[in-house]
Formats: sequence, C-alpha cells, structure tokens
Amino acid sequence: MRTAAGGGWTAVLASVIRPGDVASMELLSASFAHGGPIPVRHTCDGANTSPPLSWSGVPSGTRSLALIVDDPDAPDPAAPKRIWVHWVLYNIPPAVTALAEGGARSPVPTGAREGLNDGDAPGYDGPCPPIGRHRYFHTLYALDTVLPELGAKARRRDVDAAMKGHILAQASLMGTFQR
Repeated sequence: MRTAAGGGWTAVLASVIRPGDVASMELLSASFAHGGPIPVRHTCDGANTSPPLSWSGVPSGTRSLALIVDDPDAPDPAAPKRIWVHWVLYNIPPAVTALAEGGARSPVPTGAREGLNDGDAPGYDGPCPPIGRHRYFHTLYALDTVLPELGAKARRRDVDAAMKGHILAQASLMGTFQR
C-alpha cells in the first residue's frame, strides 16, 4: 500500500473500501501492460497525451467514477519526497467504460470534472521524471455517490476528502517511465 509523505490519504481511502470489492474491477490500457513501460507518446518527451484506458467490473450501485494518476517516486525513486499528481478526473458517469487516447485533450465525458494536477493545470500531464525509473499509478475508484462540484481549482486532496466513505471498489494500473 502506498503512503503519502506527511499526507495520510492512503489511510483515508483504505478505510472506506468494502472488503472483497477491490479485485472486482479491472483497469487496462492498450498502450502498456501493468508494470510495463509507458510509451514515450504519453510523456513530456512525446505528445504528452493520456493513454487509452478501459475498465470493467464496476460494481452495482456505482453512481460515479474517479480517476487519479500519480507518481509516488518524485523527485528521485532512490529518495522519494512526495507524490506527484498527473491527472485528477471525477464524476465520470458509471456507464462510461473507457477513455480514448488523448482523452485529457478532448472533452471529458459529459458530467465529469477535472481537477488540477501538480503542474497547476487541469487535465493530463504525462510522465517527465528528472531522474531514474518512476512508477505511475492510474487508479480508478467506483463511488456510491456523485461528488459535489469542487470548483475549477480542486486538487487531489479535495477529491480524496469528498470520496471518503463512498468508495465501493478500486482498480489500479501501474506503468513505468525513465528518460
């Protein structure tokens, strides 16, 4: 289980997931396998477009989905100091089962909202590690509610707080990248 330096968001999320539901959802990408390298086109060295993502096994009772993409190895995997957030997307309708490649450059699904990444911009900001091979976690959360409007400056911490007590299941896909 990942932890945030000085944060504690992992404890918040882990405490609300219902036992037995975590493995029911699956998150995949046609661009990379779990644990495999993320293609350059999805990074700052390429087109910086979000990878295609698809999912299945969303539990009944899901009213919205949230997607967080983060890097727990920033700035240096040998001495990580923080978790860098690359994409915050929430209130994805449960009928949506995929995001196309470059989805962050296209309109988000109707009803979905984007928060700010750690580059202080909405949308996807791909891998751009200053040193070493970093891990990038794409985590999808199934929620039993539609989150309130969090505003244009919403960050991951705001989405985490709003999700507390509402997570039905989650799925994670991890890719790596080194410059």
